[in-house]
Formats: sequence, structure tokens, C-alpha cells
Amino acid sequence: MTSDTPPKPSAASTSPGFEIRPVRDGDAAGVLAVYQAGLDTGDASFETAAPDWETFLAGKIPGLTSVAVDTGTGRVIGWIAASRVSSRRVYAGVVEHSCYVAPGHQGRGIGRALLGAFIAATEEEGIWTIQSGVFPENVASLRLHEAAGFRVVGIRERIGRHHGVWRDVILVERRSPAI
Repeated sequence: MTSDTPPKPSAASTSPGFEIRPVRDGDAAGVLAVYQAGLDTGDASFETAAPDWETFLAGKIPGLTSVAVDTGTGRVIGWIAASRVSSRRVYAGVVEHSCYVAPGHQGRGIGRALLGAFIAATEEEGIWTIQSGVFPENVASLRLHEAAGFRVVGIRERIGRHHGVWRDVILVERRSPAI
């Protein structure tokens, strides 16, 4: 990023059955429900409970948090968000992201569309590295990231305990072709 101003929200995009748009405060319950459903799988995060809305938003970069909304029901069926990895200026163009899709909606291209719109928004804002940590058991997420141009940069073995079990995390990153 070239300044301390937050990125501008990207324009909404639409796909058959869903729309991707910037998150709004009215999306709180839907976003947190999708997050909790992902956490309940045991293969999405070391976290076990979704935080309250203010805590959730506090760590997110405005303009790089979007939702997928079912065009028929208006319900949030997925979300993507980014957090800064460091407050140091040298890392201003490096973000960590999370992407969640509601149960019953996986396999419909929602994650791919969210990630594609997110990558486009980060490119517009001068972000040069997007990174994330994925449990090895989350094969769908690993395939999604690979298809979007992410590469595995390493494995953090037994990095943390989750429900009493040591878990590995695969580190993935996507570098902007502009660098």
C-alpha cells in the first residue's frame, strides 16, 4: 500500500445465485454464523468460538472484507477478510487472509469467487503478498488456494494444540505478479 488510508471497497460482483460485496454492519450475525460453522468443523482454525462483531472487525482491514450473499434469500453464505501481519512499514503490503463458506454452499464456486475478488482488490491496493495458514486436513482450502496461484512455502509442525491434539499448519502465499 502506498499510504495509511484504508483500501476502498471494491464494487460488488455477481455470480449465479450469489453476489459478492463489501461487508456491512447488518451482516454481523451472518458472518459470525458462517465463521462459527467453519470453526465447528475442527479443520478451519485453532479458534473454537467466533468473537463478537466489534472484536471481529477490529483486526480486519477496511475495504478488504467482503461477503458472498445469496441473491434469493439475502443471507450471508461466505466471507473473506484480511489482517495486517505487522505494523512495521516494511510489511505494509503483506496481509494474512481468511475465507469461509457456509455449510451446504461449498463446491458452488463461492470460495473461488470470494478469493478472486479479494486478489483483485489487493492488487488495486498495492498488496504484494497474501498469506495464510491452512490445516493439512483442509484439502478443499489447499486446492482452492493452489488454483488461485498460491504456493506452499512451508509447514509449521506441531505449532499448536487444538482440542488437545498437536496440529500442523501449511503456510501458503501468493505474491503479486507486479513485484
